[in-house]
Amino acid sequence: MSRFSAKTLVFGMLTVIAAAVCIRLGIWQLDRLSQRRAQNAIVLARGTMPVVSVSTLQAVDTTDSHWRRVHIRGVADYAAEVVHATRSQAGSPGVHLLTPVRPLDGAWGDTAVLVLRGFVYSPDGRTFDHDKAREADTLDLDALVISFPPHKPGTVQMPTATRAVRVLDRDTIAALTGYPLAPFVLLALGDTAMYDITKAARVPPPSPSEGPHQSYAMQWFGFALVFLVGFVAFTWGPQRGAGDTSPDDDMGRDMGGVGNAQNERAARARRP
Repeated sequence: MSRFSAKTLVFGMLTVIAAAVCIRLGIWQLDRLSQRRAQNAIVLARGTMPVVSVSTLQAVDTTDSHWRRVHIRGVADYAAEVVHATRSQAGSPGVHLLTPVRPLDGAWGDTAVLVLRGFVYSPDGRTFDHDKAREADTLDLDALVISFPPHKPGTVQMPTATRAVRVLDRDTIAALTGYPLAPFVLLALGDTAMYDITKAARVPPPSPSEGPHQSYAMQWFGFALVFLVGFVAFTWGPQRGAGDTSPDDDMGRDMGGVGNAQNERAARARRP
C-alpha cells in the first residue's frame, strides 16, 4: 500500500512538472503574440506616413526608419548585383535580386543603397538570365525600408554560386558589391505578378498578420489541462476506487463463502 502511494506521488509530481512546462510555453506564445501586435501597430502607423526621399534617412536610426515608405531615384549597378538564393514566391523557386543603387542627388556620397528590386524564377534557386532581369539604368521607385537581420554565425555566401548569399548579411554583401552600404535595405514596391518569369516581379511586403501564436498558446494550455485531468481521473476514478480494497474486506468475503458452504451441507443432512 505504501509503495503504491509513493508511485502515485511520483506520478503526480511528473504530471505537475509537465503541466507547468506546457503553461510556460503557452505564456511564451502569448508574449510573442503581444510583440507581433506591437510590431503590426508600428507597421500600420508608419505605412500611413507620407513618402519621403531616401536622402532624409541619413541621420535616422534604423529602428525609427524601419517600415517607412521612401522614394529613391538613382543609378543601378547591375554588374555588382547580388542574389539572395533559394527564395520562393507564389509557389515558384527563385532568387531575390539585391541591386546597389547610387542616389542621383549625391546625398549618400560613395555609399550605395541596397534595393531588393524583385523576384526572378530560378529552378535551382541560384542561376538565372541576368541580362533579361535588368531594368532601366536609372531606377525611380517607391520602396519600403527594412532592416538588415542580426548577424548570425555560419557561411553566408553560397559555395556553388559566386554572387549568391544565404542570408542578408550587410558586411558580406558590401564586400561582394564593392560598395559601402546604407544600414538598411529598400524593398521595391510595385506589381508582384509574374507575367514573364525572366523579369523581376516585385516582392510583396510582409502582411501585418498575428501569426499562429494564439492558437499555439491555446494548444499548450490544452495539453496542461489534459495532463492534470488525466492524473485526477487515474487517481480518483471509479475503476481505481473499485480496485483499492483492503485485506479485511477480502478476508470477510472468503469467510462468508465458507459459512455459506457449511450451511448448505447441514441443510442437505436434515432432509429425509
